[in-house]
Amino acid sequence: MIQWSEQQQMIQRMVRDFVEKEVVPQLDDIEYNGVPPYDILRKLIKTFGMDVMAAQNFEKQLAREKAIAAGEKVEEKKKEGPSAMAGEEAAMRMIPIIEICRHAQGLVTAMGVSMGLAGGAIMSKGTIEQKERWALPLLTLEKVGAWAISEPNAGSDAFGQMKTVARRDGNGGYIINGSKTWITNGPFADTIILICKLDEEGVAPEQRKIISFILDSGMEGLEQSKPFKKMGIGSSPTGELFLSDVKVGADRLLGGSEDSYGRSGAKGTFMQERAGVAAMALGMVERAMELSVQYANDRSQFGRPIGQNQLIQLKLAKMEVARSNLQNMVFRYIEMTAEGKQMTLAEASAMKLYAAQAAMEVATEAVQIHGGYGYMRESRVEQLMRDAKILQIYAGTDEMQIIAIARDLLSRV
Repeated sequence: MIQWSEQQQMIQRMVRDFVEKEVVPQLDDIEYNGVPPYDILRKLIKTFGMDVMAAQNFEKQLAREKAIAAGEKVEEKKKEGPSAMAGEEAAMRMIPIIEICRHAQGLVTAMGVSMGLAGGAIMSKGTIEQKERWALPLLTLEKVGAWAISEPNAGSDAFGQMKTVARRDGNGGYIINGSKTWITNGPFADTIILICKLDEEGVAPEQRKIISFILDSGMEGLEQSKPFKKMGIGSSPTGELFLSDVKVGADRLLGGSEDSYGRSGAKGTFMQERAGVAAMALGMVERAMELSVQYANDRSQFGRPIGQNQLIQLKLAKMEVARSNLQNMVFRYIEMTAEGKQMTLAEASAMKLYAAQAAMEVATEAVQIHGGYGYMRESRVEQLMRDAKILQIYAGTDEMQIIAIARDLLSRV
């Protein structure tokens, strides 16, 4: 794949038109004035029929799982292999991410966590009953979802330093205590996937089992903070969760057992996040470069446009290198999906590492090209710079990506 197809370009234009008409006029409200982003996202989902597609896929998967549970003969799913449809679906996921991130990366973060992480966790590991009870409203964004793993002292070492625990209450249920922080959608979440440790007597904290629960807002003992004030991505509300003797039944244990969604399930979501970061970075880099090229042509100093200065040209050239590399990464991901192949941990981590650093470097240079104007909110490049920084932190910091890449490479010997 070397370029978008005609159909994909048509979708690209449609999404870009929606963003410019529906998102850009409200950008200050959702980024700086505390207006929740969910109404805009729901309009996006309905406009492009994403809710209908999600409902159809949900019904198909549920019908199949019910048939299998009832002992009915069901045609086996084809093993992963070349599939033009899979590639097209991957492209359709990437295009909205790219276009939205040109202006409001936080919208993608808020939507992705709710539909992809929270809804996806239930669809991949939940019981049939849990899927019927919680999944569809998350997949259509009728309800807002959160995926809670990080804690004040447990960021990169999410499992090792985790303090939030659930202990068995002796009646088949659990009592949860602890806190979570930096939780996307936390302040407004209706449904929360909470990852914690099982408090087992005689088991050292670092060796305790990781388990997960599905919680609802308003449960006794569960408190959701107000949104944090952040450096960037204001359109993605972030907050804390506090749990004080929150009582849950076994029906809320994700997957129905203590072994259903532990370390491996949580780690799987990290891989899912990393694949999308290249698309997010591509949208931001494209926009930063567009604004910079336009400014370099329009702004004159010492009797000529600043774009005629070689140092400015060098910055623009490096932006194009980054844009081209990021686009190729996105195309490679789509092609691999079409071929039924998965990236290695090293490749996924390398893609995330490069994408995050490229977005930050390009956004920083965009501010530099704009000079004093670039430091003003009106320019929009300062927002791109602040938004880009989080790509080097969430879904695994740059430092953790380096470790993951090296360990994966060294393990192959």
